Amino acid sequence: MVSAQNSLTVSSPALSPAQVRYELITLGDELLLGLTANGHLTFIGAQLGRRGALLNRNVTITDEADAIAVQFRESWSRADVVITTGGLGPTCDDRTREVIAEVLGQRLVFNEGIKRAIEERFARFGRKMTDNNLKQAYVFERGEVLPNANGTAPGLWVEQDGKVLVMLPGPPNELNPMFIDQVVPRLAARGCLLARAAYVQLRTAGIGESALETKLQPIFERAGPSLSVAFCAHQGAVDCRVSSPSGALTGSDLERIAGECAESLGDDFVVYGHDSLAVVCIEQLRRQGKTLAVVEIATGGLLTHAFNEGDGADKFFVGGLVGGSADAKRALGGVSAGLIHQHGAVSEAVALAMATGAAETLGADYVLAVTGFADVVETGGTAPSAAGKPVVAIFIALVSPAGAWAKPLSYPGPRSSVKVRAVNAALDWLRRELRRAPRAEVTPTPRIGAMS
Repeated sequence: MVSAQNSLTVSSPALSPAQVRYELITLGDELLLGLTANGHLTFIGAQLGRRGALLNRNVTITDEADAIAVQFRESWSRADVVITTGGLGPTCDDRTREVIAEVLGQRLVFNEGIKRAIEERFARFGRKMTDNNLKQAYVFERGEVLPNANGTAPGLWVEQDGKVLVMLPGPPNELNPMFIDQVVPRLAARGCLLARAAYVQLRTAGIGESALETKLQPIFERAGPSLSVAFCAHQGAVDCRVSSPSGALTGSDLERIAGECAESLGDDFVVYGHDSLAVVCIEQLRRQGKTLAVVEIATGGLLTHAFNEGDGADKFFVGGLVGGSADAKRALGGVSAGLIHQHGAVSEAVALAMATGAAETLGADYVLAVTGFADVVETGGTAPSAAGKPVVAIFIALVSPAGAWAKPLSYPGPRSSVKVRAVNAALDWLRRELRRAPRAEVTPTPRIGAMS
């Protein structure tokens, strides 16, 4: 980047997005106190990475004016693009706009259009606007406004000294769409990001990270040293990203390599991109015109909640039944007291009875059921039976047009982790069954530019 008073220019030869230095300043005492997780770092870092750029540094600071001024001066001196989050609202602790304007030597001017937008938003919700909200209508004299469709504080864009400043409001429901819809295209137009995704990602399930690398290694070796491979393990899924930082491999080359990987993986391949297991199941249910119901004990509604990730749940999701005791099993899943007495409250037979009972009650094509000892799993993955012998802590069951089955799971770790892993295992089982269904869609073709 070369110096320019009010516009961004790129030196010759042009910097690649990977060479542009990005710094993120996240503001808020609530972040430092641990009251709110710093989701801005993970979201913005991921979005930049998808377009070939690296977030070089993130610093989280208090809302105090002196702290903002000191950190902004440092980041502005080091970075090509500085992004700030938070501190643009109407209250007395929202100081980011005023402090940074002073550091940059810019005057803040009142924007009548923003004022009208704030007034209209308050009127739409039937609320009275207080005068302090007008603080949000002040913008940089030499800058641009990033409209906020989901809140009152607009984002701000400034190009000065050959650099870019992006200022965004803190709430994720406001920041995230603004960043994707407005910031990313602007940065790409200025050469700070690639115009398309920088890699192809394959999401997998049912195979561990080391086994995944071993299985795909022959494909990577054939591709040669220009191929870069990265793995990222989640609870119940592993992502594999293929890219070519040198540019020696074209987008078509990467798509071909990803296609070979997907074919080699078979049912362990989930999707290209970043869709969750639940979203993949939702899309398959819609395409096949099938319905789903859920009945769960010990996972606290997580499985039911997963099917609200996509739009239009009413088109396929019949309902979710959530409980936490043997009585709930009888009430929700139609499980008889005799079956529970014979096999135990947590057993393969009870899980299967829960699923088939919910299928009859709710009339769904597919039913997932989960039952288990989520508290006991924390101590090692098993719970004592009446006879003093260990039993598996979690059972899941699946009803489909092709039949009904149940199987055991056993996961060590804290309660929160076990619940997530059990839910992901159930989702992956459903995904595989949907994939094998007669009307299941063929494996999609990888497309770099279409990565979500």
